[in-house]
Formats: sequence, structure tokens, C-alpha cells
Amino acid sequence: MFARVMSYGLDGVEPFEVTVEVNYTGGVPSFDLVGLPDTAVKESKDRVRSALANSGLRLTPGRVTVNLGPASVRKCGSLYDLPIALAMMVGSGQMEPEAVNGMMFVGELALDGTLRQAPGALSGALFARERLAAALVLPADNAREVACVDRVPLLAASSLRQVVDHLTSRARIEPLVPVPYESLRAAAPSAHDLRHVRGQYEAKRALEIMAAGGHNLLMIGPPGSGKTMLARCLPGILPDMSFEEALEVTRIHSAAGELRAGGAMLTERPFRAPHHSASAVSLVGGGRDASPGEITFAHHGVLFLDELPEYSSHALETLRQPLEDGFVSVTRARAHRVYPSRVMLAAAMNPCKCGYHGEEGGRCKCPPGDVQRYRARVSGPLLNRIDMRVRVGAVHVEDLSSAAPPAESSEAVRQRVQAARDRQRKRYAGSGIFTNAQLDSSMIGKLCPMSADADELLLAAAARYSLTPRPYFRIIKVSRTIADLAGSDLIGEEHVAEAVRYRMLDEAR
Repeated sequence: MFARVMSYGLDGVEPFEVTVEVNYTGGVPSFDLVGLPDTAVKESKDRVRSALANSGLRLTPGRVTVNLGPASVRKCGSLYDLPIALAMMVGSGQMEPEAVNGMMFVGELALDGTLRQAPGALSGALFARERLAAALVLPADNAREVACVDRVPLLAASSLRQVVDHLTSRARIEPLVPVPYESLRAAAPSAHDLRHVRGQYEAKRALEIMAAGGHNLLMIGPPGSGKTMLARCLPGILPDMSFEEALEVTRIHSAAGELRAGGAMLTERPFRAPHHSASAVSLVGGGRDASPGEITFAHHGVLFLDELPEYSSHALETLRQPLEDGFVSVTRARAHRVYPSRVMLAAAMNPCKCGYHGEEGGRCKCPPGDVQRYRARVSGPLLNRIDMRVRVGAVHVEDLSSAAPPAESSEAVRQRVQAARDRQRKRYAGSGIFTNAQLDSSMIGKLCPMSADADELLLAAAARYSLTPRPYFRIIKVSRTIADLAGSDLIGEEHVAEAVRYRMLDEAR
């Protein structure tokens, strides 16, 4: 007897329809699985047999052929255990074909028949809604992940037996009630707060501008000056993610299996800090199956690279195109995938190998040639893509005193950042961009009006520093953000002057 059950697969982050077909005939018992399955899919036959037996669902012995269509697309992972088991139930005559019509199923089966978390459940729920599926049946561990998806019945089950009882009308599974995104966004406070950072007023100001406009930032300073702590305060000052941004971020992490079992939709912007021993593949993606890298996991958030010159030059150079374009194209012999990579890059480095070049007291003993070679580990083209550079010097003793005035909290800074982002959202409504950092040169003339004095100052800076178009336009975009923080529609001379100061830091040239 022939049976068909619908499911979905994942091509990177994007879902595609998978048809699970089963042909059940008499003869010598066998189990053949075709349709370009990977090892995890091939092993499903043993999981399915055990799950059926331990759920009290015994099948008549026979010859079973399972096809996963389309046969030309490789199927990966353990998504298909549940639909295969149900197709076998229909094919063996233990369930009517009408019971599964129009529905989609996904989930891994444990040997005792319980359902385990499925990667990419959010993508699958959105896909089921797009395809007007009668319902999507998925593991209970994925229920919180898909809680915000509406207009499609989502049935969260804990076991194969529970699914069969629902399909045979023995015990109904109630659809999940959609949860408004606003109710999920009650984020826990960040573990790092700017009020704990003493001094470093210019660096804090640079962080605020970075967060407000989505810019890239390089911090240069000696060991112990607080560069890493400043970077880790970024999540606390970033604006809330919109619902659309949260969907994108959660889909990426879910498809990669990075969500914990029972985990909810991600509402906080990602902060990724890979070790400086990270390879190019781990940063931008790749490997045999063209998997995503750290820059994709940081999408709509922050990618923090501490000890920047210690990364391999090859790994750093692979970041250039994704930072510029906002996506990364990963091509391998078996796969070609395009992943989003719209990130804010925060980087930190010492001014020299010993770390004290330019500091008071003459502690640095590095020869000038060594200093230049150390800085040259970060190429000019990569530095060209960093909008702002700030010196993070040693903290003054008076700032460490208990008598020093209290520092401003992250929440106070976040409110100003949110106000600046709101201005940008209104300005760019319907254009497909959301921050000043995303502006291209064709839009700058229209959306970044400047006063005559500001224009004159920028032209003078361009002539003095021999600016090429990329840094010229990046200065304008940073100036636009500074003006937004000041609540000004017009970019003034003081806004350009501050942006130029961040761009032309001598230690980073």
C-alpha cells in the first residue's frame, strides 16, 4: 500500500518541501530508504522501528520502501523520523490516509517514542503558514520557539503515541495559542553595565554612536584599560529588536541547532566573541555542508573581535566582503548558500606587541619597526571598513576613587540610542534600510543634508587626509548618527568634526 506524508527540509536557513513516500508490500521484510539521505537520515529506520514498537504500534512485517522527494536534493538531519513513522502507519493500513492530508510533520524520535527538538522549527512554521498547511505537528520542545507564529495551527506533541492518538481521534492536541511578540520582549538586564566602567568617557561616547547608527568600531589601548569590558556593555545599550529582526535571528540559530531544548524565540541582539584562534571557516562559514559562521550568528547584533592582530590575516580578510555587503556567499562542492551578515563589528587591539606604546611613563620598549609590523597585521582594506577608531587609555587614578561621580548607566544611554534609531526608522521607512550605516552613496546626498560649514570642513579633511570615497562617505554616515543623537535634522560642523576625529585617529593609521 502507498502512503504520502508532508514535511520540510532546510537548505541552510531556508525551508523547502519534502514529501515522505512509503510503499508497503508483502514479502521478505526489508527497509529501503532513498532520496539522497545523509547518515542521520539513513539511521532513522532503526529509530522509527524501535519508536513504533515501544509506543505499542506494531507493524505487519513486509517490504518497506521510503522515498524522500525531491530525490535530487540532499536530505540532512533527523527531521524526518516522525513523518516516516506516520507514513508507515498509513502504508500498513493502521491509519487512514485522510488523517494526514494537508498536514506537515517534523521531529526526531527517541527509541522509546518520545519526540526530540527539531532544528529550524521556526522556519518550518513560517513555511507551513505560507503553504496554507492544515497544521504543523512538531515536538513540544519547539513550542516556545514558534510561539509568535499565527494563522497556522501548530500542534506540539511530546511523543509518537500522542500524535497517533490525535490523528485517530482518540485524544486531541490543542493548537498553540499565538503569543504577542511584545510579551516575549521583557529582556533580562545585561550582566555588564556602563556604570561599572570608570572613566573612558570618549570610548563610551563612541560606543553610543556605534549603537545608534549600526557602525563598526575599533578600540586601541593598553592591557587592562577596559576595552573588553566596554565591548561587553554593548548589548545593554542596543535598541530592542523588531519582530522581523527577531524572526531572522531565531531562524538562523534554530536551523544551526544553537537553540537549547525548550528555548524561546530570541529577543536580544546577538553578541558573538570568537577566540582569536578562530579559522576563516568558523568566522564566515563553510565546511563540507557550507554551514554558517560567526558573522551570520551575529546578524542584527555585534561581532566582537578581541586582540584583533592575533587573528590570522586570512581569517580577517574573509570578513571584508560580508562587512560591506551585509551577506556572505558560501560555496562548496556540495552546496551553495547565502547567509545574512548585517553586523556591527566591535574590535579591540593593543597599540603594539607589549601593549604600552604611547602611554605615559615610557613603559614601551618596542622598536618603531616592530610597532609598525604589529599594526600591519590588520590590513588597510579591513581598517577602511571600520567607521570609528578610538583610543582607550589607561584609567586615571581620580576616576577610580570612591569620591568620583557615578558613571552613567547603560539604560540611560540605551534610551538615547533608541530615540536615534526611531528617527532613522521614520526617515528610511519603506526604503529597506534601518540604520545610517546601511546608507549607500546614492542616498547620502538626499538623506544627509549638511550645513555649509560642515560641508567645508569635510572637504578640508578629505584634502588633508587624501580620503578615498569609502572613508569620505563613512564619515558622513557617522556624522548623520551624531546629528540624530543631538536631535538635529541638519548635519552641522560640530557633528562632522567629531566624526572626523574618530576616523583619523593617528594610532590606527
